[in-house]
Amino acid sequence: MEFKKASKEDFDTAFEFIKALWTHNTYDKKTILKVYNEVISDENSFAFFLINKGEYLGFCHGDYFNTFWMSGLTCYISSIIVKEQCRGKGFGKALITHAKELALSKGCKAVILDSGLPRTSAHAFYEVCGFEKSCYGFELII
Repeated sequence: MEFKKASKEDFDTAFEFIKALWTHNTYDKKTILKVYNEVISDENSFAFFLINKGEYLGFCHGDYFNTFWMSGLTCYISSIIVKEQCRGKGFGKALITHAKELALSKGCKAVILDSGLPRTSAHAFYEVCGFEKSCYGFELII
């Protein structure tokens, strides 16, 4: 297994992962490409793939930002996706471990993420990885 930093050439693969995670959404590929390019060029963001024998198994994206809550730099994982047929084999845990290592190398004090209320199996997985339920997430679409 290896981790590959996301590049412009990987966009089509990343787009397939993104569509698989949020199936209730409709995505404009041109708009997502713009966001993807901004993410991979932003020093306060990360995006990487987990690859095994040339097969892309998972994708992870997040950001680093300062918070008063943590009194310093925090890592937010906004996307973590493993191919459905590859789940339960440790690949998600490997993605989280790598994101945590990146966060530590940046000097982050915490790694946080959120997950939709219906995704109870994902919640159990995050708890196995050491995350604790800490809040409710809210959004206001504008």
